[in-house]
Amino acid sequence: MKSHWWAMLLRSPRLGPGPLVGLVVILSFCALWLSVPTSSRLSLGTLSLGSGIAAVALMATAALLAARWPWVESFLGGLDRVYAAHKWLGIWALVLACVHFAFKSGHPDWQVLSIVELPSAATRLLRQLSFLALMLIVLLALNRNIPYRVWRWWHKLSGPLFLVVVAHWLSFRSPITLDSPAGIWLAVVSALGVLAAGYKLLLYPFLARHAEYRLVEVSSNGSAVYLQLVPVARAIPFAAGQFAFVSFKHEGLREPHPYTIASAAGADGSIAFMVRSLGDYTARLVQQAQPGLLAEVYAPFGRFQRQADGRQEIWIAGGVGITPFIAWLQDCPEPPSTPVTLFHFTTPGRELPEGIDLAGLCARRGVNLVEVTSGPATPAFREQFAQLVAQAGADRVQINFCGPPGLLEQVRGLMRASGVGEHCLRHELFQFR
Repeated sequence: MKSHWWAMLLRSPRLGPGPLVGLVVILSFCALWLSVPTSSRLSLGTLSLGSGIAAVALMATAALLAARWPWVESFLGGLDRVYAAHKWLGIWALVLACVHFAFKSGHPDWQVLSIVELPSAATRLLRQLSFLALMLIVLLALNRNIPYRVWRWWHKLSGPLFLVVVAHWLSFRSPITLDSPAGIWLAVVSALGVLAAGYKLLLYPFLARHAEYRLVEVSSNGSAVYLQLVPVARAIPFAAGQFAFVSFKHEGLREPHPYTIASAAGADGSIAFMVRSLGDYTARLVQQAQPGLLAEVYAPFGRFQRQADGRQEIWIAGGVGITPFIAWLQDCPEPPSTPVTLFHFTTPGRELPEGIDLAGLCARRGVNLVEVTSGPATPAFREQFAQLVAQAGADRVQINFCGPPGLLEQVRGLMRASGVGEHCLRHELFQFR
């Protein structure tokens, strides 16, 4: 009964970035409309003030999402979706802040007063700083050219900068009072945003689910490494397909990075990761990882877990995207009752570490492994995919994908050509930034 309930929960719809942004904006404008005279509701002043309120609410919601609270992850369907929503909340907050600053937030019918009285020079400075703060937060988040180690520390400024934005709306002369609908809305979302930012910056290392692990086995081929760790004291429970943030207690490897767990949960509490050399940090990790290193593991996150519901399963992995499927293969107690085919897209010269016997795992679990080394346009892959769909029926296949965005778009095109609907596809968002 419990497994049935969990499967239903995993299949239930989640709130995406677009609907979440729309919901926050609509609530913000509705709260303002209830707080201003009817005669001023369709004015540019109301548009400007409403955009400012919505920008503050979007920033507060983004801070709430960044706290990594489990209930938020469940609400949005996985931490990958949480980070996507976090990004779009920031983008639209900046867009609406531009509207707010482009037009004057005033109307002859308004009786304006600030909630917190400050000198006019200080109020003007806060207004300018709040806009610059929002621009800085969003630009830092979107600039993928900034190295992660630099971006991470700059992004920590988001919390303190949000306090500047809150101080701006409190000192801004407007028709909003604390007991008005707009004032209550802003007070609630601001309080939640400040609470979430404070938790993430100050309390997260102590209160979040984490444990210390020791690296006991390393298998590397120069371009990728397979790491096996055991708990020092207690283990963290997880499900195959989830991921963790890992920080090694070694100079140059202390930055916490997200990695998909490459193992199933075992009785000894061990956990494994496969890391490919894709940047400065991961290159150092591939070269410097050695048994005995200690690591702090924060987990589990993500909702990319296997759902065996009777449909024919097609697993598609690109590059390091093979990791969750390695965990799924280890988690299968016996050959699946319905056919499973794993398409593994790999590049010659970038083979898996020796510690991973993908062919052996597939053979023991009764999974048909198809190695694809020539890309998604190869006729052999497209023909075999179409044949699997034709045999099972377009509505009787379940496609699980993990890999880069370009490969995902190719798979979507092949699905459309084969008559497979988007509802048959499950995937994680491969890039967090």
